[in-house]
Amino acid sequence: MNSNWNKYTIRDITEINSESLKKGHNLTIIEYLDTSSVTENNFTNTEILDIQKAPSRAKRIVRDKDIIISTVRPNLKHYGFIKNPKDNLIVSTGFAVIKCKFEIVEPKYLYYFLSLTSTTKYLTTIADGSTSTYPSIKASVISDMSIILPPLPTQKKIAHILSTLDDKIELNRKMNQTLEELAQALFKSWFVDFDPVKAKAKCSSDEELEAVAKELGISKEILELFPSEFEDSELGMIPKGWSVSTLKNEFNIVMGQSPSGTSYNENNDGTIFFQGRRDFGRYYPNERVYTTEPKRLANEDDILLSVRAPVGDINIAIQECCIGRGLASLKHKSNAVGYSYFVIKNLRKFFDSYNTEGTVFGSVNQKTLKSMNTIFDDKIIVKYNLLIEPLFLQIKNNEQEIQTLQKTRDTLLPKLLSGEVEV
Repeated sequence: MNSNWNKYTIRDITEINSESLKKGHNLTIIEYLDTSSVTENNFTNTEILDIQKAPSRAKRIVRDKDIIISTVRPNLKHYGFIKNPKDNLIVSTGFAVIKCKFEIVEPKYLYYFLSLTSTTKYLTTIADGSTSTYPSIKASVISDMSIILPPLPTQKKIAHILSTLDDKIELNRKMNQTLEELAQALFKSWFVDFDPVKAKAKCSSDEELEAVAKELGISKEILELFPSEFEDSELGMIPKGWSVSTLKNEFNIVMGQSPSGTSYNENNDGTIFFQGRRDFGRYYPNERVYTTEPKRLANEDDILLSVRAPVGDINIAIQECCIGRGLASLKHKSNAVGYSYFVIKNLRKFFDSYNTEGTVFGSVNQKTLKSMNTIFDDKIIVKYNLLIEPLFLQIKNNEQEIQTLQKTRDTLLPKLLSGEVEV
């Protein structure tokens, strides 16, 4: 560390929770961000709410370049950096909202300090010793933390290096979201709404078939694979000639079983192990724990389903892995990854019922899972998979690049912020 780096407390260089909604505000509709909606600067599930129906914790006002960090269960890494928020964005009081004094600290630099593994461990240790219902910290714990800052120009250079990596990560995430939306829209059209069947029923000539196929964004040859009418089934009206079956008959299913706890390690020794959804990422789980005594294995590209609270979250196995009792692995017997992914994702409303039926911890057992129904036609599945397989391959490539970029960033981060690596 250079001699011109100076020591501060976070209190010296920021204001925390300085703005909250007060009586007389003019907001009627808000975009609300709860602590569970942001993890390691990855924002999801912002809710649009009538202010009269918003939860009482919807109080914190955020501005551009603010940092938010959850004061409950810091180990879950619910923190993020606010960029150009809408005027009606409100976040939970479960966050500490940190506003930087720009003349002393570069906001993104402070964000990276707060995202350090050592910072998370420090906050987690204090939270675990709290007497509240959940492991938590007071905002003052953050305020009292010490930080050593280089001169502002150096802070900006360091923040730029790390932000460049994060910007590429964010670009890949947005690309993957677009690719998934394209694949999901086609799945919904074919296997949920049965749009080709409905459209074909109105056609009486080849010319009309051509026009309808073009409108649906598919070839006439694909449209001709679909029937032009529906028939009754045990699940209601379905395309004529399609089958009703169960996940047991159509999918390869493995229920997880946890190995001995003494076999766990974080030293890359043995087989990567996922106990439950704790390690889930957006599409693929994050490597954390290994086991030398694997019991039940999932194969590469299997769908990993959380079968214990909360039931229904899914990821894709990026490699062979051991799965614990909190997970099941599933894949359609055709090995169609994308089709498998959306069939399971489309069952979410059924899985949600196991999270809300009054049990303390929701779960779904093997018998129930295997008995769930699915409607299908083999030749349509083959065509669907041919169309979306390139999309899921690109998603996988992008996710692998994200993991590489994250490892590079996480390696550089402590070295840059400690002065071990100079800029």
